[in-house]
Amino acid sequence: MRKIPEAQLGRRAFLGGTIAAASGLATPALAQFANTTQGERDLTEVVKRNTSSFRALNWQPYFSNTRNGAILVDISSRCLHYWSEDQSIYRLFPTSVPLTEDLTRRGRTSVIRKVEGPSWAPTPAMIKRNPEWPPFVGPGPDNPLGTHALYLSWKYYRIHGTHDTRKIGRQSSNGCIGLYNRNIAELFSYAKNGTQVLLI
Repeated sequence: MRKIPEAQLGRRAFLGGTIAAASGLATPALAQFANTTQGERDLTEVVKRNTSSFRALNWQPYFSNTRNGAILVDISSRCLHYWSEDQSIYRLFPTSVPLTEDLTRRGRTSVIRKVEGPSWAPTPAMIKRNPEWPPFVGPGPDNPLGTHALYLSWKYYRIHGTHDTRKIGRQSSNGCIGLYNRNIAELFSYAKNGTQVLLI
């Protein structure tokens, strides 16, 4: 790779370096654990953007109706689609997705509980993989579930926020789907118990 003189570094590279340096001060404790996000790219490297995969979709190929609203999570393109019951509201949000295929679950489920200011406890599998993690984290900036959580009918699976914004758009979760806190707050206001969810 050709070395680029510092004077020629772009604004994004400079800001990315500044943010990365400062993020260690404000990053939640759990976000700093090893192996919790995909490897970072070299900021001087040219990145090809795959904007075609992040596109609006129609609900009809995925749901027979939009009763109670419908959420489609596309693991490959790392985005979440929401349609309201009357289809007057459609939203598309970037997400984080599971770290590995064995942590990934696909299929149909539904929202069974909504919590603003959720608390978090690691699952037995997480404790086995990461015994150094705390047994419980209450609501607040260190909570890996962010500001809001939609609990699914699958045990231990959630759609939730995150305070660690580096995770969005990456393979970075232990199975859950993460959104920026501002986006989960919006989705939380639309979704209700019984909202259909499909992960593909």
